[in-house]
Amino acid sequence: MRHRLKDVAEKAGVSVKTVSNVVNGYQHVRPTTRARVEQAIAELNYRPNLSARNLRKGRTGVIALAVPELDIPYFAELARHVVVAAAELGWTVLIDQTDGGREQERVAATGIGDHLIDGLIFSPLALTADELVGLDGTPMVLLGERVDPGPADHVMIDNVAAAHEITSHLIGLGRRRIAAVGSQRDPEGASARLRLAGYRAALAAAGLGYDERLVAPAPAWHRADGAAAVRGLLESGVRFDAVFCFNDTLALGALRALHEHGLRVPGDVAVAGFDDIEDGRFSIPTLSTIAPDKERIGRLAVELLVDRIEGDRAAPPRALTAPYRLEPRESTLGR
Repeated sequence: MRHRLKDVAEKAGVSVKTVSNVVNGYQHVRPTTRARVEQAIAELNYRPNLSARNLRKGRTGVIALAVPELDIPYFAELARHVVVAAAELGWTVLIDQTDGGREQERVAATGIGDHLIDGLIFSPLALTADELVGLDGTPMVLLGERVDPGPADHVMIDNVAAAHEITSHLIGLGRRRIAAVGSQRDPEGASARLRLAGYRAALAAAGLGYDERLVAPAPAWHRADGAAAVRGLLESGVRFDAVFCFNDTLALGALRALHEHGLRVPGDVAVAGFDDIEDGRFSIPTLSTIAPDKERIGRLAVELLVDRIEGDRAAPPRALTAPYRLEPRESTLGR
């Protein structure tokens, strides 16, 4: 049997309006009254009718998350945090994959359309800030570094500082010939450019020269791309004693290529990644990495979006920076 507000009100000995105030989180309810209502809700296992509530507010109760690739574990893990954070606030999440293509991103930003979603959390690679302005008026929160400054609220981490820190970690372990894997020349490669900038800044701070031969491009950031990039470095004959990969999947590919060539990690070559995906905690050796606070990123994005949906849509865009931490593991420290 599904209980109604009226049933909760009768059990708690209060009005239906008071129960509604508690359910909707209004502050002006006496603590003793709130406690009685919450106890009645628990005893009756009452669940609000979100569909009816959203209809009254002219909303669907659905937000969307659009990311380039769900095959990249970082985005899959981030999506889980977004879903959890949204559910806690009573929202359902629709997930879309754009493959980082301009047309697919345009469809994600406009094709989902009004009347299906109330807002969008979006990680664009191809669309520029100008292209995102005023696409259809749907409230939007941007993730990543592709559009900055952008036309909407934005959640990011400090990629330059994080790349500087993990490169400095390698330098602090005595590594002097550090390769960088994952550079990109395309406009879509904003994260790559920032991580390369942090890598170069760390080299300069340590008095080490920048050698372009140690920078290996990767058209995509998959395992195969990391393996191919490191094979290319090895076949070129350039000497290196460490590899900083711009994400963990590249680093997992790098580990494979080094193993194929009979090189020990970290004895011969230390390897570091970026993103702290679960696979890196179970690889052999376990992977040293930068760990963005994905839970915090997802929660901030949801909170910003809900605030924009329910509040002032015309207010200036806000940019928030989520924390990260260095996670040194076996691939740089040894066992």
